[in-house]
Amino acid sequence: MSLSICVFCGAAVGVRPAYAEAARATGLAIAQRGWTLVYGGGRIGLMGILADAALEAGGRVVGVMPRFLYEREVAHTNLSALELVDGFAARKARMGELAGAYLSLPGGVGTMDEMFEAWSWTQARLEDKPSVLLDVDGYYASLVEFLDRAVDQGFIKPESRSTLRVGDDIHALLGHVAKLAGGRHRAPR
Repeated sequence: MSLSICVFCGAAVGVRPAYAEAARATGLAIAQRGWTLVYGGGRIGLMGILADAALEAGGRVVGVMPRFLYEREVAHTNLSALELVDGFAARKARMGELAGAYLSLPGGVGTMDEMFEAWSWTQARLEDKPSVLLDVDGYYASLVEFLDRAVDQGFIKPESRSTLRVGDDIHALLGHVAKLAGGRHRAPR
């Protein structure tokens, strides 16, 4: 199956080596499955590690980057394709058009923004694409606790909460994506 998966992750590497290791393992696993990696187009932080790992494994990598970031010279220059857009909203929209599923790795405000918006598209029934969250070394444990509390308090419906799969094993999460996505979305050419 040829699937495209959008990965949201940090433009920093974080303080724990496990974050970089997870980004590397994710890029490799996506390439080994023959899937296309769609991501933010950066060469720095976890984004760069992720893309480099996929490229080194022979994978196809498509970056989507706002022009103002490209002008700051943070773009990865060795991608299969790099698309420039007019801002963060356009970036998210374009990555969503290209992707058949979403995966979030550790990151900051931008990663959270992207993850929650993509997940909200499924909740609003604007699309039907799997969203998964790789919890590396418990990085997202308190966020997951918050989401579960939001369900308990009546702010998130249980069926909506169940559409975000959380796990600490990249291979299990990608297996979940493959099962749900099936042939629904082909990789971009």
